Amino acid sequence: MKLNLSSVRKALELLYEDKCDIYEYISVKDEVTKRNKSEPVLAYSQIPCNLEYVQSPITIQKEAGNIEQKIKLFISPNIKIKPNSKIVVTQNGVTREYKNASVPAVYSNHQEIELELTKERA
Repeated sequence: MKLNLSSVRKALELLYEDKCDIYEYISVKDEVTKRNKSEPVLAYSQIPCNLEYVQSPITIQKEAGNIEQKIKLFISPNIKIKPNSKIVVTQNGVTREYKNASVPAVYSNHQEIELELTKERA
């Protein structure tokens, strides 16, 4: 019996309880300095996803008070996330900013992306 992949994907995405906004960076010329700089631009808004803590909830404190945590984002394979995109995830009413720290592992029903927390301090 062959499964309908579209039905499986829809069923899987019903389990996604989190939402994310994905920002891609574009080059913009600063009128004051006349130099190009990267600015985030919203590419996707309120996309259903699931955040999973790979080493829950162990954190590793790094230099200067930064906190590192191993986190994976599960999301539809139809969403194209460029390298170093900013990903803002809301989970259980808490919103945090991440950047993708890996090349997406794309499967027929989902993709997995390792994230790096960018805005938290100890």
